[in-house]
Amino acid sequence: MPYISIESGRLTAEQKKELIERLTATASEITNIPEQFFTVAIKELPDENFGIGGKSIDEIKRNYNG
Repeated sequence: MPYISIESGRLTAEQKKELIERLTATASEITNIPEQFFTVAIKELPDENFGIGGKSIDEIKRNYNG
């Protein structure tokens, strides 16, 4: 049984639904394995648990001016 795992910041219910549907469909198309055999897991991690360049994502977002 193919297993797809993705780690992300917080997502809405709609974003999770779309990720599960599209990841499954794409992987099925590429591998020719039927969609019903795929399992998708989404692991959400808070922004303060991720860091880039010595700063947390939370801090980067607070200081972003885009």
